[in-house]
Amino acid sequence: MSLRTPLIASALTAALALAGCKQPDPPAAASPPAAPASTVAEVARPAKHYTIEDFIDTVAIAGASFSPDESRILFSSNKTGVWNAYTISAAGGDWTPITQSTTDNNNAVAWFPADDRKLITRDQGGDELNHLYVIELDGSEKDLTPGEKLKAQFAGFNHEGNAFYVITNERDPKFFDLYRYDAKTYARERLYENNEGYEIGPLSRDERWLALGKSRTTNDNDLYLFDRREKKLTHLSKHEGDASFSPQDFAPDGRSLLYLTNDGSEFERLRRYVIDGGTHEDVQREDWDIVYSYFSHNGKYRVVAINQDGSTRFEVYETASGSRVALPKLPAGEIRGVNIGRSEQRATFYLNGDRQPSDLYVLEFGQADAKRLTSTLSPKIDQADLVDSSVVRFKSFDGLEIPNVLWKPHQATAQSKAPAIVWVHGGPGGQTTRAYNPLLQYLANNGYVVLGINNRGSSGYGKTFFAADDGKHGREPLWDCVEAKKYLQGLDYVDGERIAIAGGSYGGYMTLAALAFKPEEFKVGVDIFGVSNWLRTLESIPPYWESFREALYQEVGNPETQRDFLIETSPLFHADKITKPLIVLQGKNDPRVLLAESDEIVAAVKKNGVPVEYVVFDDEGHGFTKKKNQIEGYGAILRFLDTHLKGNGAAAP
Repeated sequence: MSLRTPLIASALTAALALAGCKQPDPPAAASPPAAPASTVAEVARPAKHYTIEDFIDTVAIAGASFSPDESRILFSSNKTGVWNAYTISAAGGDWTPITQSTTDNNNAVAWFPADDRKLITRDQGGDELNHLYVIELDGSEKDLTPGEKLKAQFAGFNHEGNAFYVITNERDPKFFDLYRYDAKTYARERLYENNEGYEIGPLSRDERWLALGKSRTTNDNDLYLFDRREKKLTHLSKHEGDASFSPQDFAPDGRSLLYLTNDGSEFERLRRYVIDGGTHEDVQREDWDIVYSYFSHNGKYRVVAINQDGSTRFEVYETASGSRVALPKLPAGEIRGVNIGRSEQRATFYLNGDRQPSDLYVLEFGQADAKRLTSTLSPKIDQADLVDSSVVRFKSFDGLEIPNVLWKPHQATAQSKAPAIVWVHGGPGGQTTRAYNPLLQYLANNGYVVLGINNRGSSGYGKTFFAADDGKHGREPLWDCVEAKKYLQGLDYVDGERIAIAGGSYGGYMTLAALAFKPEEFKVGVDIFGVSNWLRTLESIPPYWESFREALYQEVGNPETQRDFLIETSPLFHADKITKPLIVLQGKNDPRVLLAESDEIVAAVKKNGVPVEYVVFDDEGHGFTKKKNQIEGYGAILRFLDTHLKGNGAAAP
């Protein structure tokens, strides 16, 4: 469960409060889903089986920031098993480590615009209480946000490069304030004191205008403009019904603000608010959600990303002419994470695809080709042995069309049927997308069909679909998963008697809900840090989620006024119904789904005499980031599935 404010779905109406403990059944479908033909082409080659160590040998990389002369790039990688910061020449070559931690993850943030200092961020064992650090010219490290129990986030350098911005909740754990730091002395001043629970947005270059957001529900929020000179707050998003508004960037001249909204439409479009005239106008509209847009340093270019049916489409426009910039032709995959240098002459980006883990590229504008700087796929793996995913759809119990991403093993055929897994994303309002996924490729390589379901309530398919799980957790979204099982049973290469449900975070909750509320549907369950008790999870959310606490309560349930409803939808209170084998994985330091959530569901299910495996990592939080833990955890998942789904319950070798 990511439980991030824009990705949780919408309000729960009072009329949906339930009494009693019996889960209602979904309406019967008019007819079972038709058995489609194979949607992924058969590959006439035997697939080689790889170990989890082979898959985790692949290097993950993220982030990119140019040096002042744009000759080098700062980025992050788990190359050593723990995330650290590195630099690489823009011409390619060896990596230079900037941090060398063997315990806590260090993530690169930005290179200083005028010298060789660098910013990094780090939490402690996955607790998400990040601090911001500077790596000085002599290599020493300084914590710029010292203190206990605070969370800090870098918010960018100013245009001149002589100052930078940071938001922290040090003054009040519930709310984030905005600070300006001098880039030489680190002296700071508070630019905005946040006492009303606003979400901090972009700041204009002259520091006069600050964009703010305010959540009402997870499907309805508001946009404000704060004039720091006049101390005046203007409401920009007066509307009727549910609509989302998200500030993106101020124009270089500070006269207008780009923002996203789905007001009056299903999908997020890009609009502009002209400050002097107080007018709004469309900038770009697509048939899918625009997920973000921003200007390059001097405003020469505008970058936009579109979420197109589970894939990311990047576009770059010349601001003055509005013409689209031609990007280089690349191998199969998607461009992600475009970062244009301050000179506006070059950019970095990542290429990611089904069989292509993210690789870093650098592009000189005006040139036809981009230079590849990294090769992250493990040399032990033949890329042809990996599988391409495909987008498939089925109609659920009430006729609602459900989009999914399907991974089909090479060896799965009508003559050699494979076991399958319904994989549920986090959120609740997350999305399964087409991308390189080492765990799902590992499972497919070892003979498991994986269907990544985007059940109702998922993002990316319009606001009506996004809101369709409001107050229905443990019911309609779960019934979609049952229909996903029926869809898999209709595929001629799937063993219809061997289908599991699995997922992380909210997907872990859905796994537990399936085993508790639909105990005969799935043969086994894989729960990765999933919620078992909504009452405790909602009562123990981190203090810095205060700005969207009420929105979260309206989405999932209010522990003060809807206790019966939350008991109704919490698997822990129905664990006596769980009869199928279960594996649970949990990070000890998880601030979102506490260790007790997994401790208690494991203990409760064991009382039923059901096979239960439990893996806890002492140095992880909400997600397993260290290679040694990924090897242990993902390896344990495959052994569990081989034993209880593919096998007969006997211990796998």
